Amino acid sequence: MKPILLKNLSYARSIKIGLSAVACMAFIAAVVPSNKEDGPKKKAAAVVPPPHTEWKDYGGGPDHSKFMNFTQINKKNVADLQPSFIYSTAAERGNSYKFNPIIVDGIMYVMAKNYSLVAIDIATGKELWIHANLRSIVQRGINFWQSKDKKQKRFLISLGNYLQAIDANTGKSIMTFGKNGSVDLKEGIGRAPELLRRMASTSAGHIYDNILLLGSAPGEDPFAGPGDVRGYDVITGKMLWVFHTIPHPGEYGYDSWPKDAWKYSGAANTWGEISVDEKRGIAYFPLGSPTYDYDGVDRKGNNVFGNSLLALDARTGKRLWHFQTVHHDIWDYDLTAAPQLVTINHNGKKIDAVAQASKNGYMYVFDRVTGKPIWPIKEMPFPKSDLPGEWTSPTQPIPTVVPPFNRHNVTEKDVNPYLPEATREQYIARIKAAKTGMYQPLSDKYEVFASPGSVGGANQGNTAANPDKGMVYVMYQEMTCFYQLVKRADRAPRGGGNPNAALAQRGQAAYVQYCQSCHGADRNGVDGAGVSLADLGNRVPADLFKTYINNGKGRMPAQPHIDDATLTSIYTFLNPGGRGGRPGAGPASNAMPEGPVVASGGAPIQNPSSASESAGGMTDYPADYTGPKSIYIERSNWGTAISDILAPPFAGIAAYDMNKGTIKWKIPLGEYSKSDVKGLGTPNGTQNKGMVVTASGLIFATCADGKVRAIDADNGKVLWEYNLGRSQPSGIPAMFMLNGKQYLVVISTGALLDRTKKEEDVPKGYITFALPDLKK
Repeated sequence: MKPILLKNLSYARSIKIGLSAVACMAFIAAVVPSNKEDGPKKKAAAVVPPPHTEWKDYGGGPDHSKFMNFTQINKKNVADLQPSFIYSTAAERGNSYKFNPIIVDGIMYVMAKNYSLVAIDIATGKELWIHANLRSIVQRGINFWQSKDKKQKRFLISLGNYLQAIDANTGKSIMTFGKNGSVDLKEGIGRAPELLRRMASTSAGHIYDNILLLGSAPGEDPFAGPGDVRGYDVITGKMLWVFHTIPHPGEYGYDSWPKDAWKYSGAANTWGEISVDEKRGIAYFPLGSPTYDYDGVDRKGNNVFGNSLLALDARTGKRLWHFQTVHHDIWDYDLTAAPQLVTINHNGKKIDAVAQASKNGYMYVFDRVTGKPIWPIKEMPFPKSDLPGEWTSPTQPIPTVVPPFNRHNVTEKDVNPYLPEATREQYIARIKAAKTGMYQPLSDKYEVFASPGSVGGANQGNTAANPDKGMVYVMYQEMTCFYQLVKRADRAPRGGGNPNAALAQRGQAAYVQYCQSCHGADRNGVDGAGVSLADLGNRVPADLFKTYINNGKGRMPAQPHIDDATLTSIYTFLNPGGRGGRPGAGPASNAMPEGPVVASGGAPIQNPSSASESAGGMTDYPADYTGPKSIYIERSNWGTAISDILAPPFAGIAAYDMNKGTIKWKIPLGEYSKSDVKGLGTPNGTQNKGMVVTASGLIFATCADGKVRAIDADNGKVLWEYNLGRSQPSGIPAMFMLNGKQYLVVISTGALLDRTKKEEDVPKGYITFALPDLKK
């Protein structure tokens, strides 16, 4: 393999990213010396590494702190940080990954080559194996497990609606796992599998001991599956326990829902990040809102465990404690960011605490063992809904000491002064006509202006910590939403006529609502906003199309709020004459990538229709249901989100000192392209981005403006930045040590930001940074 040298920090034209299998890897051999006699596969006896020194989990480690106990890169030398090597994905057109690499024993595992898992010997740059065509894999990360003697190593992955295992030594599927290599995630939750459409997770989960802890993303449309959390045996695939987040009869919280709500209500799920206290065996699950998100007529009551931080015994699934952050949520204020496990000094005592940041902009802090709030959280009164049949909680829990990281009560005076005057006046008039304020119930009669909205606050990947110092860092965005409810359109007719024509008609209306502003009325794309969707059906199968929308792709942010039925209709509209959203629609692209391919597609699926996210699912209430029915939907499905309607900062990082319950510092993150003023933050600046925190007092943060930055953890000062040149560096960064040298890995596979440059001149892939060679 011919190495590709990076001579400086600019996008020099000397950087040529090859398209062949061997040229996929760009290395500086002198930076990472090869030792053939003592390579990563020949290491001697297993030694358990100290905590926070291996990036062997999604998010770094079980506690999800993204903290690494490294000091080689520090405040004095971080300005010298430079790219050292790149694992390139430049040969792939359009693929934009959000993957968090796993680095164990000198081997880095990444997603690349058209959604394949690739194992790379970091010291030599050699690809050890490729498991190709894992097209429906959870894209943010995977779970790694190894036996105590390190002989057995495996990955547990969610592939569509199935859980599978891959041997990390060989890259091949483990056929003894589950039934013929698969575990059906639709089974074992108390609802018939044929009534469930989607039960895969959008995050990796976490492994505790020999147990995989897993959440799910069943969808947000009415009658989506329940968000039950589960524990699986990592060797056999057997489900060890299940916790019903929509309680069954006789279970705690059942009386906070209507009778038999568990039969038809959905979600209340962990689609974000789980954290684990390994010492105590406690798993912390942040749970999202129940469905339907904005019309809760059919789920009267507080709806425990929706919007709750749930602490379970990781071995048994037994509830230890929970705290509900929003009662009867009708604003989609999910908990998604990783709960942060920190040790604090409080009232003269050391307390192990857990801090949970939310999409609603609040920070909740509890005793990690008992669940008791460290500082008072009071039930405060809020308005009552005027929507016919809707029930809203008279109070909501509000932290009284720990300050929020988002703005909440805003007026027309807070509108962005950098907008064109006509646009600004339109927004002012709209805000004046709307009802505003936290927890203002939604209505079909007027708009509600919420700050933050459903995509504001802290989201997936947006929290990190220095656990022993009690410091918690939150990436946030000030994304607002206008909401207004309308009556739900009738579903496409079943049987008779041409169902695809009806679907396409619905899909055209949905396309205008959700897609046209970026992809154009002619579907050929709007320059600088969206790519062409012409001939989509011949390029992208239906399930992959839905994955792109749910998880985001390129410049397009994740949009998990668009329900499956709507996605199917949009795909049908974009694929006239095709098979709509049925399984197998679109090309069956099983082309093998170049390199050491050892397997393709995971273990064979025994029931393809169950694997599809287009098959099955409830479409109506149970036959014996006699209660009120949810008939409203939000006009724009998840609100009309306007990223820069408020005055800056639009996004930032807040540093919480949990010893005091205060914000130590707060800085904008990113640059605003519509102004020459620096330090305003970037609209959409933190959605699905991430941080790494080090013992040397640094925070490495990615941002939607295409830059990665090193920030002084003591005061928020930016000490170093590097322009990646591409949008949405949206995977969580990673960090590792090899041969005594510290490395930072950032994934950058988004669209080219500077159109004056050529694709081949801007690195695309897994970019690894290090200091220049250290003097011996």
